[in-house]
Amino acid sequence: MKVNSRGRGEGKIAAADDRASLIPGLYPHAKYCSRLSARSALYTEFRLLLEGLEEPLPSEQYRESVISGNRLVRSSSSARKKLWKELHSRYILETNHPLYLAFWNEWISCQSEPERALTAYVLLALNDRLVTDLGTDWLFSHLKRGSVEIRVEDVRTFIENRAGSHPEVKGWSEETLKRVVRHYMASIRDFGLAKGKNKKITVAPALNAAPVRLLIRALRIAGKKPAELIHDPVFRLIAIDRSDIVDALGELHRRGELRFKMQADVIELELRVEK
Repeated sequence: MKVNSRGRGEGKIAAADDRASLIPGLYPHAKYCSRLSARSALYTEFRLLLEGLEEPLPSEQYRESVISGNRLVRSSSSARKKLWKELHSRYILETNHPLYLAFWNEWISCQSEPERALTAYVLLALNDRLVTDLGTDWLFSHLKRGSVEIRVEDVRTFIENRAGSHPEVKGWSEETLKRVVRHYMASIRDFGLAKGKNKKITVAPALNAAPVRLLIRALRIAGKKPAELIHDPVFRLIAIDRSDIVDALGELHRRGELRFKMQADVIELELRVEK
C-alpha cells in the first residue's frame, strides 16, 4: 500500500502546483525556452491548420494533416515535419490537454480576425513563460501608452535582466538571443499588437470576450478561485491591468459575453450565458 508522506496541507499545495505546471505561463518555476529562435509564432500557419474544423482533432490527425496531407503546402517532407514540430511546441494541439481544449472552446466563438489573433496569442503566451513575462512585464506598459515605438534592444535588455531568475538564458548563444528577440517582435505584429516592418508601433487591443474567457479558463485550470483570478496580472497580456479587470468583466457582462456579479467578497462568474 502506498503511503502519502505529505504533511497536512502539503497535498493541496502539491496538487495546485501540478495544475499550474500544465500552463508554463502561470507556473512560477517554468523555465524560459528559446523556441522562438527557430521561427516566429507561425500564427498564419496555425490559423490555416484550424480553418474549417468543427471540433478539435487528436494530435496525430493534426500531424497527419501537416505531414501527409500537406495542408500547409510545404515542398518537402523534412520541411513539413519541421513545421509540425514547431506548431506542436507552440500551440500544444493535443485534445487531452486542458489548456488546448479551453482555447478551442473560445476559438470557435470568435467573431472577428482580431479576436481570433488575440486568442491565439494568449494560448502561445500561456504555453511559453518567456512570452508571458514579456507580455505582462514589458509589452503591457507600451500598450497602455497607446501608439508608441518599441525596439528590439529593449526586448533584449529585458531578457538579459531576467538571467538572474532564469539562468537558462545564460546558456543561449548570441545568435539564439538575437533570433528570439527578432521573432518575438515579428510575432506580436502578426497577432495585431504592433504594426510596421522595421519600425514597430504598438496597437492596443480592443476588449474581446474570447481572450478574456480563455485567461479565466486557464486560471481556473491552475486552481485559482474567482477572488484570486480577478486580481491576477496575467490579464496584462491583453492590456488589462488589475485595476481594470472588474470594469472589463462588467462590460462583457453588459454585452452578454459572460455573467459577472461582484458584491462585497462574493463573486459570481460564468463564462457561458444564454443569449
